[in-house]
Amino acid sequence: MKILVIGSGGREHAICWKFAQSPHTTELFCAPGNAGISQVATCLKANLNDLDSLAALAEQHRIDLTFVGPEAPLVAGIAEVFAKHNLRIVAPSPKAAQLEGSKIFSKEFMARHGIPTARFTICDSAEAALRAAQDYQFPIVVKADGLAAGKGVRLADSQQEFAETIKAMMVDRVFGDAGRRVLLEECLVGREASLMIFTDGRDYKIIAPAQDYKRANDNDEGLNTGGMGSFSLPGLLDEATIAECERHIIKPTLAGLLAEANPFCGVLYIGLMLTKDGAKVIEYNARFGDPETQSIMVRLDSDLIEICEAIIDKRIGEIDIKWSNDASVCIVAASGGYPGDFEKGKVITGLAEAQAVEGVTVFHAGTAFNDNAEFVTSGGRVLGVTARAATLQEARARAYEATRKIHFERIHYRKDIAV
Repeated sequence: MKILVIGSGGREHAICWKFAQSPHTTELFCAPGNAGISQVATCLKANLNDLDSLAALAEQHRIDLTFVGPEAPLVAGIAEVFAKHNLRIVAPSPKAAQLEGSKIFSKEFMARHGIPTARFTICDSAEAALRAAQDYQFPIVVKADGLAAGKGVRLADSQQEFAETIKAMMVDRVFGDAGRRVLLEECLVGREASLMIFTDGRDYKIIAPAQDYKRANDNDEGLNTGGMGSFSLPGLLDEATIAECERHIIKPTLAGLLAEANPFCGVLYIGLMLTKDGAKVIEYNARFGDPETQSIMVRLDSDLIEICEAIIDKRIGEIDIKWSNDASVCIVAASGGYPGDFEKGKVITGLAEAQAVEGVTVFHAGTAFNDNAEFVTSGGRVLGVTARAATLQEARARAYEATRKIHFERIHYRKDIAV
């Protein structure tokens, strides 16, 4: 089979890496990909905002199966465009993808279907947000309604910080139209976890749970990022918690989407907060999380193509999916300054030495080649150094051993992943 992966980050590298292992794969393409992905797939120039050109690309290369990594093409309607061309794709409809595309749509959906989540208020103006804050205790969670590359959530600890956040989002529009409307939420307290499922709209299979780290710095300090690391291991969520999530969150979510004629087909991500009152939904994503995918893919022992085929053919309930009993840890090596301003083009060294550490795979997120064919930085999150081992402690030790072998100017990574 000819496989096309759409995207260019660490998540897409991990997905390509897994597809490359399948005996069903005859050719593997990634659009647009990155320097690291080019080692396992043929990278194709692509504009992810031009869905018709992506469909044309799939037709040109006679692609049998397309998998979409990032959220923007999903929300824009790539599933419908590919369907018009009779192209097989793992992607939810644009209406179902609104679970991620609009935080307000998502919250109102949860309210309609009794899905546990934080108390919230929808605000259409900065003035309305400042008034609504009087009904909350600090810290207050502020979320831009639209897509903001995982950075549109701020935690305001004081009235001054709240006012500054609202000004940045709704007046200065640091996230563009995504901040035209915002959500205010009570701050849930507990342990976070990422629970994802493969689903064909009716049936589902639970993906090995993971935990990610959003803040830029150790001890969960600093600004929110797209993710600075993750880990996954058996028992991360116990059976009782998973059963609770199935009963109160997963099944009502899929049933609610079906009832509203928006069945979700693909990978549904549920960000959880495990509170003293039970599991509550922080957010939905319409695709794999990043960097959770990196720690999850190295634990997936089943064939990803067979899983994708089962999703498309509406038979996900009929297959068994096997996961390793090993643990895994992913450390994100980022550019200095991320998630704020950062420089690109810094030469990366030590990749071969890092890859040589037992159980380690280095997934590229923001990398390119310079004129000397050297790997250089080209994004905020540069690499996802991922290790698999029999125990979480061993996986963590391997991941950090490998990360310490990698160098580029102003490299930044958290030192407390999976502690």
